[in-house]
Amino acid sequence: MKRNFRLHFIAAAILLLILFAADLLTGSAGIAPGEVWDILSGSPADTNSSLIIWNIRLPKALTAMIAGAAVSLSGLLMQTLFMNPLAGPYVLGISSGASLGAALCVLGVSSGMTAGMTAGMAPLLENLGIAGAAWAGAAIVLAVIMAASRKIGDNTVLLVLGMMLGAGIDSVVLILQYLSDEQALKSYIVWTMGSLGNISGARLWIMAGTVLAGAAVAGALCKPLNLLLTGENYAASAGTDVRQTRSLVFAATVLLAGTVTAFCGPLGFIGLAVPHLARLFTGTADHRILVPGTALYGSCIMLVCDIIAKSAALPVNAVTSLAGIPVVIWIVLGNRKRGF
Repeated sequence: MKRNFRLHFIAAAILLLILFAADLLTGSAGIAPGEVWDILSGSPADTNSSLIIWNIRLPKALTAMIAGAAVSLSGLLMQTLFMNPLAGPYVLGISSGASLGAALCVLGVSSGMTAGMTAGMAPLLENLGIAGAAWAGAAIVLAVIMAASRKIGDNTVLLVLGMMLGAGIDSVVLILQYLSDEQALKSYIVWTMGSLGNISGARLWIMAGTVLAGAAVAGALCKPLNLLLTGENYAASAGTDVRQTRSLVFAATVLLAGTVTAFCGPLGFIGLAVPHLARLFTGTADHRILVPGTALYGSCIMLVCDIIAKSAALPVNAVTSLAGIPVVIWIVLGNRKRGF
């Protein structure tokens, strides 16, 4: 890696640490920076402040970093695979599959259906509740897409298939909402708004481990992804197994975007916008640079969104959408075209 990229990543890492510290300091309860440092270093501190930092703000900041990196990386994978600058992590219906799993868990059509689903779930998914159901829904959609990819060699057809599958699932979710009671509907709507809270302990470890596995797959795919930028035919002639690469990209996407959607709800536009920002800031389409760069920028931007959401008392999904929409407009207007 060239020296300028090293300096670039060092600066991005420093920015990430600053935003992480700012996120720890942001909240309804005022806690001085010195007190936060005492709490994190193990020095004697106010009990209430310690509980706020350790149980609420620190897990939430870590979740923001993990979620931002994961969704952004999945967006990069989708844009490269489909050679489409408007492809995001949810174009294959993964978000819709997660929404269906969450809807079945929260809404249900009847107590009998919900009880039957719960009884049939693995103990891990049962303990995770809505997150486990959402992840299972995303994984099922992935399995369908991967099965189709073995028979369909055209990425454009797969993209359309994923979009149609997602639209069909969204219709089922709408039916579930229509048939549900008011309390269940409210719980589901809150989930769709996205949340970086309530993820701590075992859940945080599960989320971090799964995302790390997805990121490792993405990192291992840097060379074939670079070759795919030159076209599938050239990539195949250079020795790349295009079908295997596609399957690995799908698997990484469900590990990254599917897991984040399951635990945090839908986080709109971050996965679509951040890869373009990474290409702009790094000035390259080389995935050896883009993969770590996209992860870093995604973490930084999600921390910023979390700080804004806490300060304005808004759902984080609303903030991520507002942050990503200008980038999407910029892409559509075609002011810049990088990497495609």
